[in-house]
Amino acid sequence: MNLPFHIARRYLFSKKKQNVINIISLISVVGVTVGTMALVIVLSAFNGLNQFIDQQYSSFDPDLKILPAKGKTFVPDSVFDSIKKMEEVAFYAEVLEENALLKYGNRQRPAIVKGVDENFTLMTGIDTLMVDGNFVLDAEKFQFAVLGYGVALDLGVGLTFVDQIKFYVPKRNAKLGINPMNAFNTATLYPSGFFQVQIDFDTQYTLVPIEFARNLFSYKNDVSAIELGINDTADIEDVKADIKKILGEDYHVKNRFELHDVVYKMMKTEKAAVFFILAFILVIASFNIIGSLTMLILDKKEDVNTLRSLGANQQTIKQLFLIEGCMISISGAILGVVLGITICFLQIKFGLVKLAAGSFLADAYPVSVHFSDIFIIFITVVLIGFFASRFPVQYITKRYLQFN
Repeated sequence: MNLPFHIARRYLFSKKKQNVINIISLISVVGVTVGTMALVIVLSAFNGLNQFIDQQYSSFDPDLKILPAKGKTFVPDSVFDSIKKMEEVAFYAEVLEENALLKYGNRQRPAIVKGVDENFTLMTGIDTLMVDGNFVLDAEKFQFAVLGYGVALDLGVGLTFVDQIKFYVPKRNAKLGINPMNAFNTATLYPSGFFQVQIDFDTQYTLVPIEFARNLFSYKNDVSAIELGINDTADIEDVKADIKKILGEDYHVKNRFELHDVVYKMMKTEKAAVFFILAFILVIASFNIIGSLTMLILDKKEDVNTLRSLGANQQTIKQLFLIEGCMISISGAILGVVLGITICFLQIKFGLVKLAAGSFLADAYPVSVHFSDIFIIFITVVLIGFFASRFPVQYITKRYLQFN
C-alpha cells in the first residue's frame, strides 16, 4: 500500500489533537460539496432550458432553411427539383412570409403573415400545439388563418364569432391618390385556431395558405424560403454541405441553430459565465483547505519527526499532506456530484421546482444532466483542490518543519 496515501487517509478520518482542525476539515468538505452540487444543478438547468428552447423551435422551424442571398424572394427553378428528390430530404415545403397589418373588429396590429403548404404541417407537427380550434388552412370551399396565441389575444379574435380577419399590405410601386386605401392590397380570412409554441412565434406569426399569401403580396410563383425536413438517419450538416454545393453562392442554407444564433450563443455565454462564477466561489471555498492543512501540518510535527526517523524523506512528507488536501477536495467533489445528480433526477421525475406562472408546454423547470459537464466539473474541483493544497505543503512545511 502507498504509505503517503495510507497515512493521509488516516489523518482525514482520525480525531486530531485540536478539535478545531476536525471542524475546519469538515467545513472544507462541506464547502466543496455545496459548490460542486451548485455547479451540477445550475449547468444541468441551463442544459434543460437549452433543450426546452430547441424543442420549441423544432415545432416551428425546419431542420434546414434555404434563403436567397440577395433580395427577399425567389422563384424555385429546376435545381430545387433535385434537392426535393434527395434521399435525405423527408419534407420539402415552400413558404412565403411578409409583414402585414391585421384588423379584427376595432382592433389592429402588425404581424408576420406566413404562407405555407400542406408539407409544413407534416414537417413541424404544429397541428399538435393548438390551444384552441383546429389547424385548418385550406378546406374544400374556404381558406382559413391560424394565428399565434399572442396575436389572437391582441386582436381579441374569437372562433365562435362571425367576423373575418382583414389583411392590409401596401401595393408594390403604388402611388397615393385621392383614396389612400387604393394603395393597399386587402383580403379576409376566417380564423380556424390558435397555436402556442414559443413567445417569439406566438406574438408575431399568422399562418395562411401559400396561394392566399401570394395573392395578398402580389406574387406569382415566388417564395421567401424553402424549408426542409431531414431524415433521422441522415446527418444534417452533411446534407447542408451537399445542398450548398448544388445551389452555390446565390443562396444561404441555415440549420436551426443558425436561424436563432443569437439566442443559442447567449445561452452558451450565460452558461460559461455562470460556470466561471461558481468556480470562483469554489476557489474562495478552497481557502478552508489551506487553513485545514496548515493547522494539520503544525499539529502533526511529532508524527513528521517519527516518520523522518523511520526513513521518510522531505518529498514523502510533502506528498502525504498534498494527498490529504486532494482527498478533502475529491471527497467534496464526489458528494457534490452525487447530491447534484440526485436533485436533478428528483426534478426530472417529480418536477419539484415549478415554473412561476406555469406553461402550456412545461409545468416544471426543465433539467438535463450531461455527463460531459459532470466530468468537467469534477476535474475543475479536483484541480482547484490540488492547487489550494500546494501552498501550505510547499510553504508551511518549509518554514515550520526542519529538514536536513
